[in-house]
Amino acid sequence: MLCQVKLSPTVSVRLRHALMLPGFEARLGRFLDEEVIDVREYPELTLLCWNRRDRFLPAREALALYERNWRFVDGARLTDRERALIDALTRRYGNGTLNA
Repeated sequence: MLCQVKLSPTVSVRLRHALMLPGFEARLGRFLDEEVIDVREYPELTLLCWNRRDRFLPAREALALYERNWRFVDGARLTDRERALIDALTRRYGNGTLNA
């Protein structure tokens, strides 16, 4: 798929060379998984995003949304995957503490 992005000339050249490296796309995918959350993959987060149109959310913003709205999160409905996401976000952005 063609994806056009506006980058500085230096970053553009580096990206063009990086794309030729074996395994680069997989590493880029892992980076995106850490930085950008697909709301549709997490049921409770989907409910918290009831008033948002975007499918993707910056990871730091996802944690802030969980923290601000924790009273609406049904712990019994959290999947193992969503719990793991919250734990990872809490470790990365919350210094290990969920401010709920």
